[in-house]
This record gives sequence, C-alpha cells and structure tokens, in this order.
Amino acid sequence: MTIFGLPEQRVRALAETVHGDAGTNAGTGSALHGSAGHDSAARDTEALNSEADDGWAEVFARAAWTGIAEPGDGIAGLVVGGLGASLGLTAVVEGWAPARLAALLRESGVDDSDDELGTSLEQGLFRWRPRLNSADVERSLQLAARVGARLLLPRDELWPVGLNDLGAHAPVALWWRGTWAALARLPHSIALVGARAATGYGEHVAMEAAAGLVDRGFAVVSGAAYGIDGMAHRAALASEGITAAFLAGGVDRFYPSGHDALLTRIAADGVVLSELTCGSAPTKWRFLQRNRLIAASSLATVVLEAGWRSGSLNTAGHAAALGRPLGAVPGPVSSPTSAGCHRLIREFDAVCVTTAAEMAELVGEGSVPLDLTGPDGVPGDSDGRTSDQVRVFDALSGRSPRGLPDIARRAGLSVTAVRAALGALDVDGAVGERETGWVRAH
Repeated sequence: MTIFGLPEQRVRALAETVHGDAGTNAGTGSALHGSAGHDSAARDTEALNSEADDGWAEVFARAAWTGIAEPGDGIAGLVVGGLGASLGLTAVVEGWAPARLAALLRESGVDDSDDELGTSLEQGLFRWRPRLNSADVERSLQLAARVGARLLLPRDELWPVGLNDLGAHAPVALWWRGTWAALARLPHSIALVGARAATGYGEHVAMEAAAGLVDRGFAVVSGAAYGIDGMAHRAALASEGITAAFLAGGVDRFYPSGHDALLTRIAADGVVLSELTCGSAPTKWRFLQRNRLIAASSLATVVLEAGWRSGSLNTAGHAAALGRPLGAVPGPVSSPTSAGCHRLIREFDAVCVTTAAEMAELVGEGSVPLDLTGPDGVPGDSDGRTSDQVRVFDALSGRSPRGLPDIARRAGLSVTAVRAALGALDVDGAVGERETGWVRAH
C-alpha cells in the first residue's frame, strides 16, 4: 500500500523523524489511499470524520502542504482546516472536482456566504497540482532530519497561539530549529523590526530596546535581516534572553548568508522558524508573507527605524490588521531612514515610543487604527504591484527564459493567473518575452 506514491512504512518513518509523537492511526492514514468508492457522499463523510484523529499520516500531509501551497494561501488553509491535511491532500492528488470539495467543506461547517467557494477551490487546485511531487516531499523531510529541524502543528502545546488570529491564512505547520523553552516564550514576546540599511542611531536604539525588553521578561521576535533585525537578535542573546527569528525560506538554509553565525546561535539558544519546507528559497513574496508571522506571534510590534517605503511598514500593516499594538521610534527629522516611523506616527496613529519601558507599555493598550493594505486586502508591496505580480516577478530569472508552466510551479499560481500578471508586468517594462520564455527586464 502506498501513500502519495510512497510506501506506508516509509511515510510513517519520515513523519516520526520530524514529529516523534505523531503516533499511528489507521483511519487518518486511509484518507491518503485512493478509492473509487470515495465518490459517494456517504464515504466522503466517513473520510471527513476520520480526520478527527490526527496521526502520522496527518503529520506527513501537513509537511507536504508546506511545500505545495505558498505562504498565506487562504484557500489551502480553508481546505486543511475544514477537511484535515491528509484528506485535503488526497483531494488534490486524486483530482477531485471543485464541486465535490466544496460540498464536503460546507458539510464540515465552512461558511460559504460569498458563494465563491467553488471558483476559489478551482483556482487553488490549478495552483497546487504542478507541485504534487512525492519525491520533493521526501527530499524535504530528509533535509529536515539532516539539520535537526522539527515540525510544529497547530494541535501541539507549544504552537504560537497568536498565529490562530490569521484564520485561514495561518500556516498549516511550522518548521523550527531551537529549544523548547524558546518556543514556550513566544506568547510573551514583542517584535522589533526596522531598516536593513540601519544607521548607528537605529542600531543603538535596537540594542537598548532588545536588552531592556529582555530584562522585563519579554522574548524578542524579528526577521534576522541585516540592520535593525540583526542588532535586536544580537542584543537579546547578549542579555541572555530569548529571541526568535522567522525566515522567508527553509530553516535548513539560513538567510541572509552573512547572518549564518547569528542564526546558528539563535538556533542553539532561541528558535528559528519558517512555514516553508526545507529546501525552499526566500523570495520577495515570501518575505512579505513572513512578516505576518512576526506580527501575529507577538503581543506588539515596534518599528525602530524605517524609510518611507521600508518593508517594515508591511509588518506594521499586518500587526494593525490583527489588532496588535503598534509602536514607532522617532528619529532625526533630516534622516530618510526614520521617515517611515514618522509616517506611522503622523498618519496612522502609531504610539511614539523611545524606551524599552514605553515599548512594554504597549502590551494591553489595545489596537492601533492603521490601513496599509493593498487592493487584495494584504498589506501592500512598496512597488505598488499586486500579490500575483510580486510572486510572478520572483519566479523569473534575469538571464534564463522560463515558460508559463515553469513560472506557475515556481510562483504557486495557475497558468491563467501567471499570464495575467505577466501582461501587467510587461506593460510596466518589468519583464520581457523571448522566443523560449519570459525574463526579468531589470
């Protein structure tokens, strides 16, 4: 008997390697086995009910979903949340019709008030099917085992409960390297974010803020980037505190490479996390989506130094959308690297904070009204591109032309969506079409 093209015992061994307490469950496992009789509504209901018992097959399926769906894919979240990861994976592998999937989701209690569920599922299936490759899943699990990465599921005791506020856009699972103690501190953390091209002033503020928050018992969350992020992590470690870094790629490939030593230290004394399977490369879209995890996992977010179009404003937008308190540190009025902070304070009512004590006071003060979202409801990209355009541009090379199916697989989009995004990017002069495919124009 095989599961997603792999022997059942092999799947069990792989799942137990990354989540040792997965256990065994015949009902859950059977949801991954093809069966012609599953076409009936009665058997669909039986399969849905079997998902109540999570076991090693569910662990394997959630690991697979971290490579099949792009971060923040709300339709994937709806399927996994409504049907369970293993039955949802079965539906994609066996090519279930969108109408069949929609009916089962409605039976599971999914709200279909917008009447667009069937269309959304059809688009989702087009995005996911190009990535259905059991060899890729097996390889990613082997990579995880090689670096000691573990898989954290929403059912686990140490799951960061703040992520549940993301609803259908919450990660289906998290890959992590670090200590259990650091995971346990995430519910009592404050995110410190800011510019990569930080000034000496910004780095000094970050150092003082991280050390002061650690002294007050908070964990420090950031994104391990150069500049403010890196300084916040270092100061937290130097103060013998807990720090967590969310990555935009797999936890087996630390990025940026210049922070390899820093991330190795964080993995030893804190925790490094990602919703992407091992072997995944960071892209601009994934950085934007990674920011929502930083905001959601923390009690509050503080922007320490940021330019007018800084990516840190994307994190601020996510924090505000989630109702998290938001703070911003002012800087010299002549400094462009503080213009984003001043914008948050002046235009979006972020709380002006200057010390760790003031940052700690943010917790419990309520939400900050802020709308930095794009037209699709996702905190926007500073280039004014839609989420599909960002993902397609990420999937292109500046030298090697790529065809539509290859771009769709890399971007996690349907071919139709890719074609539309390429049209808009072509009008902007951002991409060019050659005889053998599309390339970035700059």
